[in-house]
Amino acid sequence: MPAGKLYIVSTPVGNLEDMTYRAVRVLKEVHLIACEDTRESRKLLDHFSIETRAVSYHEHNEAARAAELVERIEFGDSIALISDAGTPLVSDPGYRIVHLAVERGVTVIPIPGASAILAALAASGLPTDAFHFGGFLPAKTTQRRKVLEAHASIPATVIFYETPHRIVEALEDIETLLGPRPVVIARELTKLHEEFLRGTAAEIRRTLEARPSIKGEFTVLIGKGVAAPPPDLTLEEHVEELIKAGRPRMDAIKEAAHLRGLSKREAYAILESAK
Repeated sequence: MPAGKLYIVSTPVGNLEDMTYRAVRVLKEVHLIACEDTRESRKLLDHFSIETRAVSYHEHNEAARAAELVERIEFGDSIALISDAGTPLVSDPGYRIVHLAVERGVTVIPIPGASAILAALAASGLPTDAFHFGGFLPAKTTQRRKVLEAHASIPATVIFYETPHRIVEALEDIETLLGPRPVVIARELTKLHEEFLRGTAAEIRRTLEARPSIKGEFTVLIGKGVAAPPPDLTLEEHVEELIKAGRPRMDAIKEAAHLRGLSKREAYAILESAK
């Protein structure tokens, strides 16, 4: 009996119109759909009249269920893996079944589609030539700060997911540890109340704190990091490097001053004297 296939199927992150024709076809044709939450996925499946049976596949049963599903594929069944929203495995379960399938020679086929990371990056206005995705920021302050410090000098746009009840604390830590570099917050992507907030971490934090409540799913994008300047790089040259990395001039001056242990007043005085 010929072996089946494992399909990794992306689903919408919010707007159901982002479902692809190919994804619908594959979900109708496979023998089984493995999903994070069968009740949540059934809403999507019913909307597209997909009657394929669904079984749960989540972080609590992933180890055992992965082996069971791969064995079914080896006996001829084709199975699709979906998450509650977006692309499976991206901050969602799925690594174990894909790793095991590859290990056993099972064909794994990606069905691309919606991704909060790429949607946020494309509309952010931040550099897109290179980016780093760090998943969800840790819940505890100490761990979160360690993660941010480790990403401080990465020469790429850095992207994290964050929850509504921790977003203000996260912005405070970004402000303290990374300085006034450009930040973009994408909230409720593709949904009715989609919103982009742009500015420094401090500016966006003040905007959110002024609201009666903070709701939604957040994608946090932070402008490129710049390593501490070499000893022979002047303040003026350092500011120019930051501007090339996407900082507005005033923010570049503040960040260069911060990295050099100078006050803004001292930095302005040095730049004036160099003219």
